[in-house]
Amino acid sequence: MAPINVGFVGYGFATKCFHLPFILPNPDYNVYAFLQRAEAPPSGSTVEKGKHCTIDHPNAKHYRTSDEFFADPNIDLVIVCTQHNTHTEFAEKSLLAGKHVVVEKPFTPTSTEADHLIALAKEKGKLLTVYQNRRYDSGFRTAHSLMQKGIFGELTDVTIHYDVDYPPWIANWKGGEYKPGDGIMFGLGSHSVDQALLLIGQTPISVTGFYRTLRDSDSEVEDTFIIILQFDGKLKKLVATVTTSVITPMEQPLKYLIRGYDGSFLKYGEDNQEPQIVSGMDSTDPRLGVEDPSLHGKLVTKVQVHEAQKFDEATKRYIGIYPSLGGSYLKYYADVAEAIKNGTEPFVKPQESRDGIRVIELARQSAQEGRSIPWS
Repeated sequence: MAPINVGFVGYGFATKCFHLPFILPNPDYNVYAFLQRAEAPPSGSTVEKGKHCTIDHPNAKHYRTSDEFFADPNIDLVIVCTQHNTHTEFAEKSLLAGKHVVVEKPFTPTSTEADHLIALAKEKGKLLTVYQNRRYDSGFRTAHSLMQKGIFGELTDVTIHYDVDYPPWIANWKGGEYKPGDGIMFGLGSHSVDQALLLIGQTPISVTGFYRTLRDSDSEVEDTFIIILQFDGKLKKLVATVTTSVITPMEQPLKYLIRGYDGSFLKYGEDNQEPQIVSGMDSTDPRLGVEDPSLHGKLVTKVQVHEAQKFDEATKRYIGIYPSLGGSYLKYYADVAEAIKNGTEPFVKPQESRDGIRVIELARQSAQEGRSIPWS
């Protein structure tokens, strides 16, 4: 099969850091076109690399209008890397033009828009997926693998943190009225809510939310939140907590806590692929996504899962550090290529990302009304 011709909508940080490094090494893809509205620098220009697609990718086509871009019949896959409030517009145009589409997170500003895109993709027979790359983080791949082994027994607690200690980009969030798609729940929360739903494997029966603004601002746009999910059936004893804070002066932030009747997993620290790529590491470098052993999680189980676990007489459990699996954003695009070539469902199904958006909507409603909201 010929390589998949990829067209990018947008040429900002997300395109250059989270997508191109993991597409360029894959022979299943050809970087074919960009929709970048800025005019191309003139021939012989001294414009530095990273500013314009024509400088960095001179063999790719450059379109300045969406009409021209989406009319190109040779684009097979569109990757939408634009502002949150334009995701629906560009994903819809992609599908109407008969193209597969990857949408950056958050999928859409509302679950209603997500439902529309899912139905349209089904009608057009095209792949629609969301860039939930944090499923491919080292820590999450490890936690997900352990959960699939069933070693925790009946679950009681799943806690996922995605904390950032007052990052520079948060200071640029100004005061203002909230709009769907704004805020840290749609930002970092799109990742951690997705991870929670995938780990647990079912939607909740209720959502309870709390949010705050800790930066120096009176904005309605939150930068800190807690979402509590409750379940029924075999998971009726489980409470899942998804949380982010922008004030976290810790050496390493808490990341995962999973507890059940038969064991637990506790882990600190964030995945290192983003800072490695930003620092200039090549995406094919074998060090990419390999976690420092000091950040490996502690596993407690009834039965020995790894040789590093030693039997503890006091607790009658096997206790030890469990080595983290490697993180691999390269694998995200390998999975997408496989789905396109074989016509199979992608690992990141759009309905799952849609349900994550719905959790966020209900969490904000819960915080505003001061009550738990039933899943609907």
